[in-house]
Amino acid sequence: MKSNQEIEIKLRVPNVSALRRRLKQLKARQISPLTHELNTLYDTPKKNLFRHGQIIRLRVEHPPSRSSQNREALRTEAKLTYKGPPQNKSNQPPALDHSKKKNRYKVKDEFEVEISDAQQMRLILGALGLCPSFRYEKFRTTYVLKDLRNLKIELDETPIGTFLELEGSLSAINRAAKRLGYIPSQYITQTYGALYIADSRSHGSEPTDMLFSTTKKSR
Repeated sequence: MKSNQEIEIKLRVPNVSALRRRLKQLKARQISPLTHELNTLYDTPKKNLFRHGQIIRLRVEHPPSRSSQNREALRTEAKLTYKGPPQNKSNQPPALDHSKKKNRYKVKDEFEVEISDAQQMRLILGALGLCPSFRYEKFRTTYVLKDLRNLKIELDETPIGTFLELEGSLSAINRAAKRLGYIPSQYITQTYGALYIADSRSHGSEPTDMLFSTTKKSR
């Protein structure tokens, strides 16, 4: 199990082809191939974790396949993650204590463990009184830049559009974002759940789970 402080931002990608060209120009190295993720958030029936800004997430990962049946036969990986509430100003790194900067980054404590049996973990969570509260999926590809150690550039294709997630130190995030053509005012700190709810409401639909159509899943 690993324990660490997570500092990250999201960036909306309006032109995926242009973004891929830019990554190539920067000589970004792919360290994780295109991977399908199915994420399930768990909470109490009264949404106690959500009300306290906490998350328990079960993530199942597997390489995409043209056939969902074939994909199920491939080796999968699963992770259980706990994320604490957003850190308040007094607990943030000094660089986050400036009023103009404090909302630019998502800063949380994170504990994560790899598990060998996702179904057994579902049963354990249920026995503890937790139940699925929200499901979302995406296709993720992970890159790194040679001179920015410990920074992950994650390209996420989701049902509501394509995003980049930059995770690392504040300085590395800022340097990578600038190289990719972004400015701090474009940083996004909302979760995918919050973005999905906003997207659903903007289209006049009722939010449910953020899932792909059957056609998209079979890529």
